Amino acid sequence: MSGPDIITMGCRLNIAESEAIREMIGRDMAADQDELVVVNSCAVTAEAVRQTRQAIRRARRERPDARIFVTGCAAQTEPQTFAAMVEVDGVVGNREKMEAAAYRPSSRPTAGWQAAGYDTPASAGVTNWADETDKVRVSDIMAVRETAPHMASAFADHARAFLEVQNGCDHRCTFCIIPYGRGNSRSVPAGAVLDKAKQLVDAGYREIVLTGVDVTSYGPDLPGRPSLGLLVERILKGVPDLPRLRLSSIDSVEIDDRLFDLIAHEPRMMPHLHLSLQAGDDLILKRMKRRHSRADAVDIVQRLKAARPGISIGADIIAGFPTEDATMFAGSLALVADCDIVHGHIFPYSPRTGTPAARMPQVDRAVVKDRAASLRAACAAQRERWLQGLIGTTQSVLVERSGQSGHAENFAPVRFTGAQAPSTIVAATITGLEKGVLIAQEAA
Repeated sequence: MSGPDIITMGCRLNIAESEAIREMIGRDMAADQDELVVVNSCAVTAEAVRQTRQAIRRARRERPDARIFVTGCAAQTEPQTFAAMVEVDGVVGNREKMEAAAYRPSSRPTAGWQAAGYDTPASAGVTNWADETDKVRVSDIMAVRETAPHMASAFADHARAFLEVQNGCDHRCTFCIIPYGRGNSRSVPAGAVLDKAKQLVDAGYREIVLTGVDVTSYGPDLPGRPSLGLLVERILKGVPDLPRLRLSSIDSVEIDDRLFDLIAHEPRMMPHLHLSLQAGDDLILKRMKRRHSRADAVDIVQRLKAARPGISIGADIIAGFPTEDATMFAGSLALVADCDIVHGHIFPYSPRTGTPAARMPQVDRAVVKDRAASLRAACAAQRERWLQGLIGTTQSVLVERSGQSGHAENFAPVRFTGAQAPSTIVAATITGLEKGVLIAQEAA
């Protein structure tokens, strides 16, 4: 028995949750898990939804006899889109995704709406429950008030584990559909996080990545209103055998003094941050309903680099947001150098139905595409200079499953000239650069 096929689209949180789904299905559906394909979808852009549909069709071609279920953010926000696909057997919402019953044919999961105190599916906002095919099992994500601790047990491939500590988002950026797929912000209690972190370390993981939808908003919904910085402190103190702790994408405006000091001075905190910057023009940032200015973004990066010179910066940037003119775009392009962005994630803007930005004056699609290409080229050039500068240095590299590759503390990709033991941390001398990957040999 090989277990279910899980196809994961999108973010690191999806990766973590896919592994939690795999564990749950293996535990609760052992008898028929081999017949199941779960597509964990992404809704961040229209292109992500298109790629999800493409993955579903490919899965049906490869597994004609399997039951195909779609879950994740696109399933939550566009359930009828996927229910209309002949390849799909069921659509499962983000609330219901951790119920084994949701993946069984003609079953009606209860924990989603009954356990939440609703009398009927309709009162919970469940979409199309009475449909004759009973395909759609999606309820009101905004009614969810907790992140179940079992979600924190999720892990990913290789020697690095993704640990979900937060879900949902209370902010309403004008371009973003994700809050409607994930619900409001909610945090996993610190005790549950520490328990899972210890389990992961005991299982051999040498690095944990704290992940969520809006990780830096961790804590206000918990007793005592703990901050992300306090959670990080507790993990480092309570799990002393964990060598490396990393943060997934964070909002720069929410980095408080406690978290800043940990990032700047704690050697077990990896010197790598991925910031949700989105644009480099103040008017566009206001129209996006972001909470930082361009100067704020540049300032936090300069402060971090002054405090910890080896830190590497990644960022999300949107190209061609509605009303963006050439001068506004130039501000975003210059942000790549001003913030020394070496891990760039560039998103061509695409309108998401139901968001305010979709009703704003749109930029021509060809212009959006060209601007995205320019941003990617700028990020690639910045990254190349950074990687070239690492030649001749010694980097601490976490070796991944193949034994041939891994990542340095600054998240630079590394390939070894000789095989290394997987899940070990190796001091490596960087000898060259090939196709965007550092070449290394174990330091003498």
